[in-house]
Amino acid sequence: MNEFTKTVDAVRQGRNITKEQLACLLGQAGSEEEEYLFTAAREIADAVFHKQVFLRGLIEFTNYCKNDCYYCGIRCGNRAAERYRLSEDEILSCCDSGAALGFRTFVLQGGEDPYYTDERMSAIVRSIKDRHPDCAVTLSIGEKSHESYQMFHDAGADRYLLRHETADEEHYAKLHPKSMSLAHRKQCLYDLKEIGYQVGCGIMVGSPYQTIDTIYEDIAFMQELGPHMIGIGPFLAHKDTPFRDEQNGSVQTTLRLLAILRLLFPKVLLPATTALGTADALGREKGILAGANVLMPNLSPVSVRGKYLLYDGKICTGEEAAECVVCLRNRVERIGYRVAESRGDHPDFA
Repeated sequence: MNEFTKTVDAVRQGRNITKEQLACLLGQAGSEEEEYLFTAAREIADAVFHKQVFLRGLIEFTNYCKNDCYYCGIRCGNRAAERYRLSEDEILSCCDSGAALGFRTFVLQGGEDPYYTDERMSAIVRSIKDRHPDCAVTLSIGEKSHESYQMFHDAGADRYLLRHETADEEHYAKLHPKSMSLAHRKQCLYDLKEIGYQVGCGIMVGSPYQTIDTIYEDIAFMQELGPHMIGIGPFLAHKDTPFRDEQNGSVQTTLRLLAILRLLFPKVLLPATTALGTADALGREKGILAGANVLMPNLSPVSVRGKYLLYDGKICTGEEAAECVVCLRNRVERIGYRVAESRGDHPDFA
């Protein structure tokens, strides 16, 4: 056993990691060592989730956003973006189509768009739950007040995704305008947890100015928060942002970090993201084989999919939902896994 494999075993057994261990697992390694890490992560995921992969139907319902994050294609400063909003009826139609395809979770994702007031969002959530009471509703609509989050939860929202992007103050300031703060972002996540949501945080792997130190801080924050979902994917540049010329994040580093997170958080819901599938044609399969257990196919109308571009080159913008689902089911089965029929709640909520 060499240092790399010993480190994998130590992290797996202790469910903790030092900065030195993180540097080892993200550093130089051969394919056999890397596979040892992926196998360890896979064994943990399989023991908890029994080779099941959970589908989330993603509905990108608005690409308006009041924020101006430097990495994001729908930032308010991007004058080239072709903006759109879906009506409540259009959102419900997406859910109806998804339910017919077997989806048990709908993820409403959008920019921070003031048009969708708390009352409007609550009404949409209630309508979805009335029509599909056996389905989970996940919101991913950014930073709100404790009262707003409570209102959405009271309306029936089950889960909330809010990537923290980085847990390092200095790094956060390099990715966001002065109007945004890491302290507020973290407080939102703690508010969500306190209210009783299944909560998701996450980062971009390889974002500009990211280091081993910042990734280590991210893991320490995740351990403190105790999220139910962690969304990570490679940073991918968008041509209409200040980071247009920055190098994209590494697929291999993303896969290794997925595996590390599985070692540390055995029960967490861990997506193999669209960004990973965009960066590598087999990225989503590789993600599952590195410990991921969630896929998020797009249920948005094809007419708007090409307009919700957080980064360049996004896959599946022209596919109908039914095509996408058949494709993903086949991909999952080819690598020895199966798509679950359940809502796919975190084990602590099941």
